[in-house]
Amino acid sequence: MIENEQVRAAKLLDAQAKAVQLFDAIVKRGLIVPGIREVAASNAIRDLAAEMFGTTKYWHKRIIRAGVNTLQPYRENPPDRVIEDDDIVFADFGPIFEEFEADFGRTFVLGNDPVKHRLNDALPVIFDAGRAFFESDPDITGAQLYAHVRDLAEQDGWEFGNTHSGHLVGQFPHEKIDGEKIESYIAPGSDHPMRRLDRTGRQCHWILEIHLVDRERQIGGFYEELLDLGH
Repeated sequence: MIENEQVRAAKLLDAQAKAVQLFDAIVKRGLIVPGIREVAASNAIRDLAAEMFGTTKYWHKRIIRAGVNTLQPYRENPPDRVIEDDDIVFADFGPIFEEFEADFGRTFVLGNDPVKHRLNDALPVIFDAGRAFFESDPDITGAQLYAHVRDLAEQDGWEFGNTHSGHLVGQFPHEKIDGEKIESYIAPGSDHPMRRLDRTGRQCHWILEIHLVDRERQIGGFYEELLDLGH
């Protein structure tokens, strides 16, 4: 049992810091490159996490999506695809470090396509604007934050690619989140204040997800990390 909220927050931040190290190592080792399949890249990252941190558990499926598959949100399961020379690729991993969940997503652009690079550059900007909106209102609801990030995406010329923009995160196994428990998500219908205690009396902590898509060009990008901690 975690003793207090300060320790819980520190553990969540430590889990995210390890995820950052893992994603940095993905780039340094060249694990996302043309010519390999998405599942093979995912397995290579899984093995790297085990090598670096002894991580063997993930609280959600490991995702690598490339090209047209980047249009698909988490719940979909598009066919395994070979990563190509000029692809945009995103990774969404939920490793568990010392029984605490990380949930981290980043996008990689393999070629020089200016639209793909502009999409990738937009992701952290819209994330930061969403976080600023969250911080501006102590009583903000998940529905309000979702509507705002969707509007930010559209104002920048993108479509928001998912029916939610984040969820609760915590100690593994956290309270199950599913479509029947909308208050676990940053989504339409999530009308309770996000700053609240969960049913065990612990502070709620949140992941913010930004999924931008351009359906005409058949590309998307993804970015996620802790919303309310670590900045």
